[in-house]
This record gives sequence, structure tokens and C-alpha cells, in this order.
Amino acid sequence: MSDEGRLVAGRYRLTEQIGRGGMGTVWRAEDEVLGRQVAVKRLHAQAHLADEELATLYERTRREARSAARIAHRNVVVVHDVVDDEGLPCIVMEYIPTGTLGELLRGGRTVPPEEAARIGLGMIAALRAAHEAGVLHRDVKPGNVLLAADGRVVLTDFGIAMTVGASTLTKTGEMVGSIDYIAPERMRGRKPGPASDLWALGATLYQAVEGRPPFRKGTAMETAYAIAVDPLEPMKQAGPLEPLIEALLVKDPDERPSAEQTENALRAARSGATETTVVPLTSSASRAYAAGRDEGASPVTGSATDATTGPVAGSAGGGRAAPPPSTGTGRGRDRNRGSKRRVPLWGVVTVPVLAAAVVAGGLYATRDDGGEKGGNADRTTQDPSAPTAPTSAPPPVPEGFHLVKVKDLGISFPVPDGWTAARRTAEEVSYKDEAGLAEITIGVVDPAGSHPLEHFKTIEANTKVNYPTYRKLRMQKTSFRGQPAAVWEFTFQGRARAFRAIDLGFGREGGKEYDLYLSAPDLEWATHRPVFDKVRDGFITTG
Repeated sequence: MSDEGRLVAGRYRLTEQIGRGGMGTVWRAEDEVLGRQVAVKRLHAQAHLADEELATLYERTRREARSAARIAHRNVVVVHDVVDDEGLPCIVMEYIPTGTLGELLRGGRTVPPEEAARIGLGMIAALRAAHEAGVLHRDVKPGNVLLAADGRVVLTDFGIAMTVGASTLTKTGEMVGSIDYIAPERMRGRKPGPASDLWALGATLYQAVEGRPPFRKGTAMETAYAIAVDPLEPMKQAGPLEPLIEALLVKDPDERPSAEQTENALRAARSGATETTVVPLTSSASRAYAAGRDEGASPVTGSATDATTGPVAGSAGGGRAAPPPSTGTGRGRDRNRGSKRRVPLWGVVTVPVLAAAVVAGGLYATRDDGGEKGGNADRTTQDPSAPTAPTSAPPPVPEGFHLVKVKDLGISFPVPDGWTAARRTAEEVSYKDEAGLAEITIGVVDPAGSHPLEHFKTIEANTKVNYPTYRKLRMQKTSFRGQPAAVWEFTFQGRARAFRAIDLGFGREGGKEYDLYLSAPDLEWATHRPVFDKVRDGFITTG
């Protein structure tokens, strides 16, 4: 017998079934007291459940109402009431004439990246409001995203949400949520946090542009395993959203972008990055600004006033590409703040449309997360890029090179004849070839942080979000002359050509870290890569 027309709690007249799942049904209803339409979520009778399981189910329903009621935000569904109907709890919510993102994506359908970014902005706004209210959603997925006819994006179904300070409703070893959107740390039994919701947002965005969840396999067990350990499959249709989605879906929650960074990146992706670009405001930016200026790009205008800019990361017409500058100052300052996580200072810089390829930030600082794609950050290896060599007897200067001594930095190293000084600061020095496309930079970080790899990872987490052309080739721990070291290689697209770069950082915590960096056109890499080897082998510290 249909429940249509039945009166719930003496007030809510059920008029149309608008949703149904394994645990309950959602009805459009008429509030006969206030004369308005509402949505009523009514649980099904669950005769097969034990009393203890029923009590847990009912408490989850009440908790959903309490969790949502704590959040007053236009992107979070409004809860009006909680009532009992024949012993079953019902949630009375605002009625939103809508479909869900899950329905829109059914059958492998996709949306354009710009539309996915718009939807993502509504979702991240809802999650920020929830997290600020001390509520974790824990079931972010396309089916829980309402798309209203007026364009409003609404996050709903806080049924398994967890409120800070509240007791858990799960047993040891039990995991609730939709398997495709459960973050890796939850798969490993760790306590979820806000970053877990952001991972689920990343999985939702991936499905929105690619047509499938990122790690879905043939069975739930295989999917869970893939989420925990498998690398992310490359995206084909994500466009400007690709770096953000990659960053959100990293395995380590500490390396994901913050909600604020995510929102900024979504705004940039939605706008096509032609008017605004999200910027990590670190001193690394000055090197990219200089590189962009030297390569004939228009200067960045806006609020980045500490002479800090970043790499050329896109294509906007003429001019030569600006290879990412090197690795000195900015990383040192970031590390000295003691942050193992993301660089916290982000802003928005206005970019002239014709100079959209000049992006503030630091692709010299495109550091990797440590081996999910192409590298093994957790394994210490001896890498041919960083051979151990004695410091007491430097090799002779190679033929075709001359020795450069930088007294105030306490270093010397060989430079190819014909290369000229391009940039000099209190913490680094760089030289360029005659064409101005290949660049070698030596930077000094004083004092050094815990490990060069950790510094690489911190900066790379930011760079992934902002620079869609960055691609990691490898990143791993190594050693150099008996000191902790990390080597990192990557590619990126300049305004006129592709570039490749290699970076070696070494030094002990509390001492000095030295960073040796080379970037050059990818098609000429075989010619320029030996330059790095010779600079590295001839590098010595003099004070």
C-alpha cells in the first residue's frame, strides 16, 4: 500500500516519492501548519536488524539532523524538524526542486571541467561551513549533491556525519560510507578528518569529468585495496581541474590542499585562469617573475608585493617559455616556518588576459608527494644523479667550463663557457645559456629543515594545485656525499615549448641545505643533462 497522501506527525502530508534507497525513502510533502513544501526522509522498517543495530540506525538518523542543523549555509540542506512516524525517525528538510549530481552522471556521463568546478565550489563552501562547525560529513559523493534548478549546489545526507566531541556509532573494524569515496586513511583504519572529506570531493570531481570513480574495480574489496595503494589513473578530460584533483587524491591526508586552497583553485579553473590565478605567496615567486620577464612575458600585476612570483605554467600566445627558476630562498623560508604541510599563505593575483601564461608561484618548487607516481619517497636509495664523492679533493674543472666562486654563499662550482649570470640574491645564484632557455641555479637554505624531501613535498603540494602543466618524473630520497638528500625530476609546459628539470637537495637538519637545479627545453635534454652532472660533481663548499 502506498504511503502517498498519509499524514506524518499530524503535520506533514506525503505527496510524491522523490528518492529511495536501501535504508529509507525521501518524500515531497506539504507542511500543513506553515503551508510550505518540505522533504521528508523516512526510514524503512528493518525487521532483519537486531535491536542494537536498529538503535544505532535510528541514532544515526537523529545525528544527521543534529549535524546538519548546526550548519547555517546556503550550500547545506536546511533541517526543519525531526519527528517519529510509527516508531521510525523522520527528518523534515527544505524541499529543493532538483536532481542529484549522481543522477546527472549516471551511465558514465560527464560534465565539462568548468561546470565541475562550479559544482565543486558549492561543495567546498558546504564542507568549509561544516568543518568550521565541527562536523565531518564522511559520505561526500555525487548522490549527496543536489543541483537546484536555480543553479544552487546543496550538500545533503549527513547521515553518517561525525561531530567533534561526539561518540562514534561504528564498531571496531566497521567502516561506513560509499566505498568509491572513502579516503585511503579510512581504509587503513585511521581516524578521519577534514582532509578525508576533501579526498571524497576529489573523487567526486574525478567522476564528474572522467565518467567513473577514480579507483573503482570489480568488487568492493578490490576497490578498497586500489584506494589504499594504487596510483591514480591519468585523467583525459579534466583540463584545468587535473592538478587539483591529483592533489586532493594523494594518499597522505597531510599533503592534500586545504579547503581554502581548494576553493581558490576551483575558482581559477572555473574562470579558465584567464583573469585570476591562485598564488602561493612565497618568495619563490620572485624567481618565476624574473624568468617570465626575461623570456619576454608581460609582468604580473596584483597584490604579490614581496617580489615573489612563480613559473610560466600555461600558454597564452607568443613569447618564449620561462623555465621554472631554481630552488633556494622560498623553500628555505617555508621550511623555517616548521610546516610539514602546505604553505599556508595563499592569495589571488590578477593576471592580464594576454599575459595569462605568467603565473605567480614557483614551478622551481614543483616538488613531489614522494613516489605515488614515478618515485619512492619512503625508500632511501643511492641514485646515479647523486653519487657520493669526497669534498676534500674536488675534480678538475671540465673542459669547456670555468669555475665560479660565490664567497658570500660559501660555494664554488663549474659553469659552461658562454653561460652568463642571470640572477643573484642573498640565497642563490643562477646562470643561463646563450639562448636564455637553459638555466642552472644553486641555492642555499640556512638553517636546513628535517630533510630535503620533506621540503620538496611541502612545496609540491601547492604547485600541483596551481600549475596544470607540471608532471612528475620521479622524486626519492637518496644521499649525497654522506648527507641526507633528495632528487626530483619533472616536466612542465612553457609558452612555446616543453621543459624538463632536475633538482638535487642535500644537507643535514640545522645546518645548510644546498640545492642544485637545472631546467632546459625537453627536446634538448640530452644536450643539457650532462651540464647538471658536471656542476654537481664539481660543486664544493668553501665556508
